[in-house]
Amino acid sequence: MLKIGITGGIGSGKSTICKFFEAIGIPVFTADTEAREIMNNSPVIRNQLIAIFGTDIYLSNDMLDRKKLAELIFHSPVLLEKVNVLVHPEVRKYFLDWLQKQNTPYVVYEAAILFETGFYMMMDFNILIVAPEEERIKRVMAREKTTIKDIKTRISKQWSDDRKAGLADYIINNNNEELIIPQLVELDKKFKIHG
Repeated sequence: MLKIGITGGIGSGKSTICKFFEAIGIPVFTADTEAREIMNNSPVIRNQLIAIFGTDIYLSNDMLDRKKLAELIFHSPVLLEKVNVLVHPEVRKYFLDWLQKQNTPYVVYEAAILFETGFYMMMDFNILIVAPEEERIKRVMAREKTTIKDIKTRISKQWSDDRKAGLADYIINNNNEELIIPQLVELDKKFKIHG
């Protein structure tokens, strides 16, 4: 079974692309969603996060205060690295367990920081979704209550598309000009042949 990594910067359209694969019956593992689940539900991770950030990193309903965590790690590469070291190995374990339960020619692993974590090396092929910055900002503003300045700051903290492109096997330009579905149909055919 092939493992296909999908990544792209904030607002590039990763989720939309993944919906196509789900619609044609391909299982999609969303690393960011799993990471959130782990931080909310794993007693080991919870205790380690509390040891780093204090008890108020969790809200009164026992859910992680994601906004607070984001603010803390956003401005501190050291804290960000501490969280990544805790969470990424757990996400990897969950993915490998999930993989054993799938029975399709290929699966999709979607992650915002696929290349940055080195997890792309576990994939058979990697797809990078790119889009113009103005378009990405519009998409994020449509789904989140945030400012252009905040989005631009988040974009500046991510690897550039050029840097990621050097590691990608396929690049999909999600610019609202090129048709995406025909590109995805072609990739699906390729992956089914390889798988």
